[in-house]
Amino acid sequence: MNEKPVSFAQEVKEECARAERSDECKRSLLSSFVRINGYLRLNGNNRILELSSESALIAKTIYQYVHDLYGVSARFAYTRSAGFLKRVVYHVLIDNALDILNDLGVDFFSFSLPKNLLVSPEQESSYLAGAFLCSGSVNDPHSSNYHLEIALSNEEYAKFLSKEWNHLAKSSFNSKVIQRRKQYVVYIKRSDEISNFLILLGAKESCLHFENVRVDRDFANIDNRLNNLDTANYMKTSKAADRQIEEINYFLSTIGYEKIDNPKLKALMKLRLAHPDLSLEELAGLLSEELATTISKSNVNHLFRYLHEEYIKAHHGKR
Repeated sequence: MNEKPVSFAQEVKEECARAERSDECKRSLLSSFVRINGYLRLNGNNRILELSSESALIAKTIYQYVHDLYGVSARFAYTRSAGFLKRVVYHVLIDNALDILNDLGVDFFSFSLPKNLLVSPEQESSYLAGAFLCSGSVNDPHSSNYHLEIALSNEEYAKFLSKEWNHLAKSSFNSKVIQRRKQYVVYIKRSDEISNFLILLGAKESCLHFENVRVDRDFANIDNRLNNLDTANYMKTSKAADRQIEEINYFLSTIGYEKIDNPKLKALMKLRLAHPDLSLEELAGLLSEELATTISKSNVNHLFRYLHEEYIKAHHGKR
């Protein structure tokens, strides 16, 4: 059986998990990860903190951070869900976790952010990285729209996180919060904001891929717009040519070429009938060759406008 392809969101998360971080930034990342993902259960006097992820790499990163910061050898386990998909969930279990929770500023009954872990821009970025590793997602850049989000269970915490996101130093983000069913989603949609956020996550390769796809799409959109413009111009030219031919045929049927004493206009009328698809600029080139003098596009346009005015006068004169 072929393995399921890794999504772009998963690639971003795993690159983020592999990024190098200082101990201060590891604490900030752990703080948000534990706040969103952590589950505290009692076993006698033991407070067991359980953290989980569907990514083995992310779970191992969290396990390693806990060991690096606190010298704790957490337990590592996994469960496999029943049913057709049989998803594997990896668990990091930490015994006697109250001291760790206090150090990370995590209070499951409070929704404010731990300001002492958000002192530097790097710590702020790491805190958002932890939230993204937990419950974030980003659309594949090949999809029809750009969208990156972090889904949370509490509205107040979502607003705090969005505010922190929008006040990142030296960055320009405009994240917003919406409710989707029982979740509160903090999201950004502009492509440049998503690129900047991927850099902050430490996902530089994913950002490069995102930008390459975005540039290709933008060029494709420009090409489509130019094609649409060409089509519109062609239709406009074709419509004008049809009107000019109608007016030329009217004068030929009423007075004939011999009554037209303007040699430029007479030659232009013949050229238009012979070349109904040519633009004004192309007609100007042929007319210049035929009369052995330079005839501009504006001159051709002036002649057709004169023809049209005479056509209108002739029709009004019949009323």
